[in-house]
Amino acid sequence: MELQALQQECLACRRCGLCETRHSVVFGQGAAHAEVMLVGEGPGANEDEQGLPFVGKSGQLLDHYLEAVDLSRDKNVYIANIVKCRPPQNRDPLPEESAACMPWLRQQFQLIRPKIVVCLGRVAAQRMLDPGFSISRDHGKFFDKQGTLFMATYHPAALLRYPDNKPAVFGDFVALRQKITEVCEHTY
Repeated sequence: MELQALQQECLACRRCGLCETRHSVVFGQGAAHAEVMLVGEGPGANEDEQGLPFVGKSGQLLDHYLEAVDLSRDKNVYIANIVKCRPPQNRDPLPEESAACMPWLRQQFQLIRPKIVVCLGRVAAQRMLDPGFSISRDHGKFFDKQGTLFMATYHPAALLRYPDNKPAVFGDFVALRQKITEVCEHTY
């Protein structure tokens, strides 16, 4: 199966109650064979309206960080979320919602085959790395999971609320750039 065919299947998903309130399924966006995959928790209002991940103010901030280390959703990263539909009032996805959507994310991962996954925020890090993961303590550190490197950093929306963390996140992206150079076949 190709990414586009998987997306078409996902657009009709009704595995959990989030399908009842969504405007759009936010499947993902980026390079189909990216060596770096960014994963957030779920779409917000702007994403739900446009059907694309990270397109609001937090997405603009994320794009600035990516650009600063020569990454772009247009050429060399893929961006997705754990849940593909917006939780009401941007609440954290419920465990059953995350569980219902994880097969989509796993299939995206299998098709893209990234060498590095960056969890954007606490929810994504706790779901993908460890339920006890602490962003404030462990952001920017790399963890090997079955041959794929994982790293977590603050969610861009959290940086809009707490801008004092912006320098730390810039450091995380610099570390990501260094790790890409070390482990990825294509230097971009």
